[in-house]
Amino acid sequence: MEHKKRFMRRSNLLVGAYAVCMILFVGILYDAQIVNGADYVSKSIIQVTTTQIMESSRGIITDRNGKVLVSNKEIYVVTFDPDQVRDEADLIPDEGHTVHQESVANALLRLLRLCREHGVTWSDGLPVSQEPPFAYTLTEATGTQRAWFQSYLTDRKWSSTDITAATKLPLMSESVQKEFGLATSSALSAEQLMELMRKDFGIPSSFTDRDARMVLGVLYETALRKLERNAATIPYVLAEDISVELISILNDGGFSGAVVSSRSIRQYHTDHAAHILGRVGAIGSKEERDGLNEPYNQAKEAGEDTSPYHFYQWDEQVGKSGVELAFESYLLGKEGTRLITTNQEGKITSELYSIEPQPGGTLALTIDIDFQAQVEAALARGVEQAKSEAKDEEEAARMERVGGAAVVVSVKDSEILASATYPTYSQRTYAEDMEELSQNLASPYTNRALNSAYAPGSTFKPMTAVAALESGIITPSTRIRDTGTWYYPEDPNSLARCWLYRSSRATHGRINVSEALTVSCNYFFAELGYQLGMDQLNEFAADFGLGEPTGIELGERTGARHENAPGEDQAPWAGFGQASQEYTPLQLANYIATLVRGGERLDAHLLKNITAYDGSSVLYEHQPEVLSEVSMSEETLAAVKKGMGDLVTRGSIASDFADCIVTAGAKTGSAQVGEQNANGVFVCFAPFDEPEIAVAVVIEQGRSGSALAATAVEILNDYFAPSDIGAITAPEGALLH
Repeated sequence: MEHKKRFMRRSNLLVGAYAVCMILFVGILYDAQIVNGADYVSKSIIQVTTTQIMESSRGIITDRNGKVLVSNKEIYVVTFDPDQVRDEADLIPDEGHTVHQESVANALLRLLRLCREHGVTWSDGLPVSQEPPFAYTLTEATGTQRAWFQSYLTDRKWSSTDITAATKLPLMSESVQKEFGLATSSALSAEQLMELMRKDFGIPSSFTDRDARMVLGVLYETALRKLERNAATIPYVLAEDISVELISILNDGGFSGAVVSSRSIRQYHTDHAAHILGRVGAIGSKEERDGLNEPYNQAKEAGEDTSPYHFYQWDEQVGKSGVELAFESYLLGKEGTRLITTNQEGKITSELYSIEPQPGGTLALTIDIDFQAQVEAALARGVEQAKSEAKDEEEAARMERVGGAAVVVSVKDSEILASATYPTYSQRTYAEDMEELSQNLASPYTNRALNSAYAPGSTFKPMTAVAALESGIITPSTRIRDTGTWYYPEDPNSLARCWLYRSSRATHGRINVSEALTVSCNYFFAELGYQLGMDQLNEFAADFGLGEPTGIELGERTGARHENAPGEDQAPWAGFGQASQEYTPLQLANYIATLVRGGERLDAHLLKNITAYDGSSVLYEHQPEVLSEVSMSEETLAAVKKGMGDLVTRGSIASDFADCIVTAGAKTGSAQVGEQNANGVFVCFAPFDEPEIAVAVVIEQGRSGSALAATAVEILNDYFAPSDIGAITAPEGALLH
C-alpha cells in the first residue's frame, strides 16, 4: 500500500513537471509567434550575409639602411552597396520596376547630396556627360572605362559594338530597336541610353535629369562589379579619406546602403628618388590587365594550381612605374575574404574573415636615400648652372628643355647607390603638381638615368684604349704623333681633327696611351679606331655593357652601338666616342665600374633583398650575376687608370678636383647635338687605388664634359664624407601602414 502511494506521488510529480514544461514552451511559442512574431520574422528576413574581397596592404619599401621610403596609411572610405538598402514594404511590381529599386535610388541620391554638401567629390566611369543634353565622352574615357562600357551594354543586350576612343555612337541591338519602335538599325544616342538606364534601375520619374545622371553613374559602377565577379563583391568606393564629421553623420543618420570602412593607401616618406620608387594606380587598359593575369590564366589553362597567382580585377591598384611596377608580385600581398551580416537598417551586425589578408613583402633597395638626396641636389645645381650660361634669349629658351642625370654604382657588386634625374618631382605631391609637371618643357617624368641615351664623347676613349692594348695594336709605351688632323687612308676628304688643333692649331706631339687619355687626343684614338675596326670596337663595347641590358630591374633603354652602312667605315670616329653610338648614364657608370673592377661586368641592380612583412623570413636576396667579361691584363688596367688619374691631378680639371677629399680617376666627354650646344658627359671612379664607386654624369647641352667636374666632385665628397644625419629605420618585424 505504501509502495503504491509512493508511486502515485512520483507520477503526480512527473505529470506536474511535464505540465510546467508544456506551459513554458507554449508561452515561449506565444511570445515568439504572436507577441513578437512580426519582429522576429522581419529580422530573419532582413539579416543578410554578403561576401567582400578585402585588399591586402602593399609591402613597405626601404633604402639600404632600413629607412622607410614608402609605407601605407589607413584612411576611411565610404562605399555604396544597393543590396544593403532595405524597404519598409515587401517588394512588389510597380510599372516594370520595384519598390526596392526606387528605395535604392532615393537612398543613393540622399547620400550623394550629403557628400556634395561636405565638399566630397566622386567619379564614375560612365562615358556620358554629367549635364543634359547628354552626350558620350568616349574620347576622354580610358581604355578600361571603354572596355567596361562595352561589357555593360553587351550584358544588358542593348549593343555589342566594339567601343573605342573613335566610337561616336554604339549601334542599337534589335531588341532596343523594337523598344524604340525603329524598323532599321540605328545608333544608340546618349539620351536614349539614359532613358534605358532610368527604366532598368527603376529611377523615380520625380528625379531631374541631372540627379538621375548623378545616381546612374554610381549604380552603373556597382553593376559593373557584379559583372566582373559573381562569387564575391568588390564594393564601389564612393569617396576616400573622408572626415570624422562625415563618418559620424553617416553612422547616425541612417544612410541606408552606405558602408564606412578603412583601406590602406601609399604614403611616401621622402621627396626624393621619385623615378626609382614609381607610383601605383588603377589598371588602365585591357592589355595591361591581360598581361598581369597571364600567369594566372596560363596555370588555369594547364590545369595547375592557381593559388600562387593573383587574379587582377579592373579597379585594382597596381604598380605603374619604378619599383612599384618592377616588384609588383612581391609588394602585392594576398587578398582576404570577409563575410558581412547586416540588419534591416543596413548596419553591419557581424564581420568574419574567412581568409585573412596578408600584406606584401618588405623591399630593401640598394640606394642610400640621404646620399640620393645629395646627388639630386648636386645634379640640379649643375643643370641650372649650365642654363644660366645661355648667351642670348634664344639659347635661354632652348635651354628650358634640358635636363641631366647622375648615377653612382658600387664597384664591388654594381649596386646602384644613387640614380638621379633632373628635373624631377615628388611622389608625395604628385597629384597636386600634376598640371605643372605636365607643362614643364624639360619632361620631368622621364627617367633620364635609365631611359635617355647620349653619345659618350671622349668618355668612350678608355674603352678604345683597352681594346687596342688587349688586341696588341699598341703597348702602354707605344707613341703616336698627333699632327692635328687625322686623314682616312687614301681618302683626304675624310678626316678627324683633334680638339687642340681646332682651337689653337697646336698638336699634342708624340704621346702614349696614358697621355692620350689625359689630354683627350682625338687624333690618337681615331688611329686606334681605324686599326681596330668597327666589329672589334663593338665587340669590346658589348663586353663592357655599352648598348647591352644592364640587368636593372626597372625598364631601360639599351642604347646603340654604331653599325656601319655598306661601304662605310666609321670606326675612326667611333674610336673617340662619335659616330651614331649612344648609351645611358647607367650604362656609362657600370662600364667604368667594370673597367676598374678588372673586366668583370656584373648586373646593375636596385633590389637588395625582400623579407616577409613580419620579418619572419627572407624571401629574396640578390646575388651578383656576371653578365660578361673583358679580358684585361693588369698592365692594361694600370695604363688606362694612369691616364684617368693624371687628368684630375695635372690635367684640364685639376683645379676642380683640388677640393676633392679622395683620390680619383676621371674622363670628360662632349658630344655635339646638331646645331645646339654639346652635351656634357663625365665619368669617374674613386678612390684611385682601391675603387669603391663609379660615377656617370650627363648634362644636356652642358657644353664640355669638364664643366661637369664640379658636380662630380660634389658627389664624391658627399659619398666619402657623409653627414651625421641619422636614418629613421623600421624596427625588425614592424609593419607600417
